[in-house]
Amino acid sequence: MDLGLAGKTALVTGSTAGIGLASAIGLAREGAHVIVNGRTEKRVQQAREQILKEVPNAKISVVVADFASAQGAEAVTKAFPEVDVLVNNVGIFEPKDFEKIPDEDWLRFFEVNVMSGVRLSRFYFPKMKAKNWGRIIFVSSESGVQIPSEMIHYGMTKTAQVAVARGLAELTTGTGVTVNSVLPGPTMSEGVSQFVADLGKSQGVDAKTAERDFFVNARPTSIIKRFATTEEVANMIVYVSSEKASATNGASLRVEGGIVKAIL
Repeated sequence: MDLGLAGKTALVTGSTAGIGLASAIGLAREGAHVIVNGRTEKRVQQAREQILKEVPNAKISVVVADFASAQGAEAVTKAFPEVDVLVNNVGIFEPKDFEKIPDEDWLRFFEVNVMSGVRLSRFYFPKMKAKNWGRIIFVSSESGVQIPSEMIHYGMTKTAQVAVARGLAELTTGTGVTVNSVLPGPTMSEGVSQFVADLGKSQGVDAKTAERDFFVNARPTSIIKRFATTEEVANMIVYVSSEKASATNGASLRVEGGIVKAIL
């Protein structure tokens, strides 16, 4: 199926690993010019090389930017003043007891996970409306619906992303621009692999046992009873970035293995 992305320019924040990298690869396969973002030159170049191994003829650009402050968004928009597709994927997470989360952590999580997408969308959205075509995707999480007790500050930011995406979608009425959020569940990304390894080590078991126990104890409502692959999540992101998804707008699209039991 031709998704109509050939020749489009797609910016994927936080795309040197995990869901971001898988999305960049998927978009490149569809013929999009993909802008890869990471915090260091080494990481973005490594990601670029990996994408080119997967998609030899891909058109790839890179931009180094850290979204811990407003300077990150400024660096990106200065380097690439126009994009057709914006995937607000960059994010951080960390399990921590609620009473041990200081103000600084709450603000840091909000800055990276929420304000990065707000700032980039604020810049690119008017340009998309002027062209009458564009796609903005916020990579949220099922944790924005079912807030995890072990990282409430993270869940808060994921809920905020869904709210921003839905509100922004209301401003696209009658245009060819869409804004949606994608809600992955537990996904075997680089960070999660380390999380599972550390969890197993703390429990004195191997990673496979730790993964099984995680879905028994921490995410018992999962239907698939495993971590999703980054490619499985990226497939949804690539689709909703495309021409084919023109009637999908203001939606919260779940790729969470059935963890959320609500039917709506």
